[in-house]
Amino acid sequence: MNAWLNRFPLSASADPASPSETAALELSGACPDLKVSLNLQKEMGDRFSISGDPSGYHLSGGETGLLYGAWHLILSHAANDLCSGSVESAPRYALRMINCWDNPDGSIERGYSGRSLFFRDGKLSYDPSRIQTLARLMASVGLNTLCINNVNVRFPAQKLLEEDLPDLARLAALFRPYGVRLMLSVDFSQPMRHGVPTADPLDAQVQAWWAETARRVWTAVPDLAGFLVKADSEGQPGPFTYGRNHADGANMLAQAVRPFGGVIVWRCFVYNCRQDWRDTATDRPKAPWNLYAPLDGCFAENVILQVKNGPFDFQVREPLSPLLLGMPKTQKALELQLAQEYTGQQIDLFTMAPMWKEIFEDMPEDRISAIAAVSNWGDDENYTGHPLAAVNLFTYGLLAWNPSIDPRQAVSRWIALTYPGFTAGEHTLLTDLLLSSRRTYEKYTAPLGIGWMVTPHTHYGPNPSGYEYDLWGTYHKANHEAIGIDRTAGGTDYLSQYPADFAQKYASPEQCPDLYLLFFHRLPYTWRMRDGRTLIQRIYDDHFEGLAETRAMRDTLLSLPFPEEDRPEILRRMDRQLANAREWCDVINTFLYRLSGIPDEHGRKIYD
Repeated sequence: MNAWLNRFPLSASADPASPSETAALELSGACPDLKVSLNLQKEMGDRFSISGDPSGYHLSGGETGLLYGAWHLILSHAANDLCSGSVESAPRYALRMINCWDNPDGSIERGYSGRSLFFRDGKLSYDPSRIQTLARLMASVGLNTLCINNVNVRFPAQKLLEEDLPDLARLAALFRPYGVRLMLSVDFSQPMRHGVPTADPLDAQVQAWWAETARRVWTAVPDLAGFLVKADSEGQPGPFTYGRNHADGANMLAQAVRPFGGVIVWRCFVYNCRQDWRDTATDRPKAPWNLYAPLDGCFAENVILQVKNGPFDFQVREPLSPLLLGMPKTQKALELQLAQEYTGQQIDLFTMAPMWKEIFEDMPEDRISAIAAVSNWGDDENYTGHPLAAVNLFTYGLLAWNPSIDPRQAVSRWIALTYPGFTAGEHTLLTDLLLSSRRTYEKYTAPLGIGWMVTPHTHYGPNPSGYEYDLWGTYHKANHEAIGIDRTAGGTDYLSQYPADFAQKYASPEQCPDLYLLFFHRLPYTWRMRDGRTLIQRIYDDHFEGLAETRAMRDTLLSLPFPEEDRPEILRRMDRQLANAREWCDVINTFLYRLSGIPDEHGRKIYD
């Protein structure tokens, strides 16, 4: 694996049976000269403490805490920053999850790193050695929960709860020594496959079927974390079919899994909010709040609502979802997307840590109790397709453990572990490049918070009108005079879903941060930005700058001494990114020039 893990061989002396035993094996394999005494204190759980100095360390922790502490020592040793003194560490969130969108046929929905590591030909089929590598990878950055199948549950994924349970139990056993618990996405209507005439969550037969199913599943996999559910969205069945609400559906499942310590993670992605493009009152970003906020306090204690970071769908830039700031009586998980569906698809560089920092700056930590991210891995040799995309998986693990992590330190740590032969100058060059890659991508794609100018279905490359007249409300409303959506009280009133102090900073175009300007406001092309430029000139400048920065990124990457297994793929993808950046720049600038009739002040090439 061409990432941080390939430097750490696992001792071949034994197969680990528990996380604490795994900790000892990892230390002996990766750091045989490092003296570490282990003290198992089960009540510490995931927490660990380390004291001592490079001549000898004392590590205390729970079963999994010892494992995470061992990896802390291993990674610090490899990065040459072992220190003396004491370290106390505990994760901010008990559930730190990866969501895989893998299908039983081996395909991955929005997968950009090959095919599934878990499925082939309609059943569980995998290489145990790659599964062990994956488990070690997760443990090394403190991730502890893995949902292996797509939230859009497609047949025969339902068999994971049925005849495929023995195979699921064998897979769970491979992850267990690394502190990783499995979770399953489930089909809300699955009782109807077994003679139950309905999936109504208030029906006694449905409740009995799920209770018996939970008993069978937890008998086979006693440490299963729970079920992940996507209901009433993108054609997935749910309680709405029967006139019930989301709390009715989630609580029925929660009751079934409660005796076994299971949780129900209920996704709040509402994609059945369709609208006519001529309708200016309906606004899709309002749908999640309208559906869920009135149910605050109605969900069972073992239900966690999983909320995407923004109100749309993992766009380059979105404001924080108002659900993450509201519903104080309900457990919530923040959902991020490692897979770069709308952000370059692991072809274009897009380092996510700076974006995540912005999210947490806007959101008090006490508003969520869990964290999840859509996987960016597959069966490509290096797991993440683009070798540099591994930085997102690594830094997500650090963030899930400690949301206050500094993005620069996190990215720098990944580089130190992955490319230890770089000089200090080369290390800094790559750090700066990765940290700036998100802003560069944003510049040459959709402007100032608009989003959704991508090619429909594939979601790669520009198509400024591709979603403009569809049913999903993903509009920019650009005409010959203006662009953007008014989401203030005078428009769709989306802003009213936020707390007053949060809404205030976006309420007027004069004070709204530039990068969210067109998400919240509809403005003429001649609108004067705070720096004196017109809106259209700012859009032109951003796109030309983004293209120029992409060329500079390519030059920087060419200058760096990547190892031979990484270098050709990095440069091949960088060439594709440069072509993509040019296409975005030319298409968006031309589209808006043709609408506005306003030329670029600097006379750069825009096509008639």
